[in-house]
Amino acid sequence: MSVIVTDTGFQTDDWTAGFCGGGAANDCAAIDLSSDTAPEEVTLTPALQMIRVDFPSSADGRGFTIARALRLRGYTGRLRAKGHVLADQYAMARRSGFDEVEIDDALAARQPADQWAFRADWQDNNYQARLRG
Repeated sequence: MSVIVTDTGFQTDDWTAGFCGGGAANDCAAIDLSSDTAPEEVTLTPALQMIRVDFPSSADGRGFTIARALRLRGYTGRLRAKGHVLADQYAMARRSGFDEVEIDDALAARQPADQWAFRADWQDNNYQARLRG
């Protein structure tokens, strides 16, 4: 099982359409991307409603770069980080463009909802935005 983390806390997964692997066929509603995917090679189709980016390790930040690049390319659908994202990384995930984070039950038990909620004020504590004025 997995837990979905949003700004409002832990949620159950409401996505039921499944995921296509690797790239996007024209009729895929959702795709899974590995952390080594080149975001410029992802085909953004009108049918694409969700992109889920894998985080194989909490030390692997390539997913943040992928999210930012997809948003800069104009992707406005649901963007989910999946895997080894820690509560301390939640604000970075949101700032880079992710809407939500998917974690397993074991991580949710080690880092309960209150630890994630503590970082849900990601917009208020953005030092980069404060520097830009």
